[in-house]
Amino acid sequence: MSANVIIAARAQPLVVNFGPFVKTMNDEDFTKLCQLNRDLRIERTGEGDLIIIPPTGGETGRRSFSLTVLFGEWVERDGTGIGFDSSTGFTLPSGAKRSPDLAWVRRSRWERLSAAEREGFPPLCPDFVAELRSPSDELNVLQEKVREYMASGAQLAWLIDPQERTVYVYRPDAPMERLNHPKALSGEPILRGFTLDFERVR
Repeated sequence: MSANVIIAARAQPLVVNFGPFVKTMNDEDFTKLCQLNRDLRIERTGEGDLIIIPPTGGETGRRSFSLTVLFGEWVERDGTGIGFDSSTGFTLPSGAKRSPDLAWVRRSRWERLSAAEREGFPPLCPDFVAELRSPSDELNVLQEKVREYMASGAQLAWLIDPQERTVYVYRPDAPMERLNHPKALSGEPILRGFTLDFERVR
């Protein structure tokens, strides 16, 4: 069995430790690596490890699509920020390359980036991120990823667990809030006027 098949068959993300070799990989090299493996989401930690995430299953893909559509409608109406889907990688202050399932950046911050920075992996942490847990995702791994976003400057983060009908809400300088069986999620005050109908993504 080839290495590519082994990676794609894994239910859990595969972490590959390349030591100093990945740490010296520049954005152009990382972009080429991602382009050669378009069927995979590839992230890089601040320590230089690669995380290879296989494609999602049908139910997770359906939920992710609904989440993106509902949020995208608000982004278009509001106009104060830019929305991004799960294929977008961001360069965090630690040097990590991360791809949230959903992200939003204030327009004023986005417009301060150069054209080259926008085309590559934008060197900033989104103001808002959402992660959607799939059946194969370990909760503690996703929670650690969300805490990384918050430590990098995110103003609001949602970790949505459809199987348990639970949402973990993160805000700066505030305890994590666990919502059990919510009917709706408010994005206030960061996402002014945005309320997510949880029933649409469970």
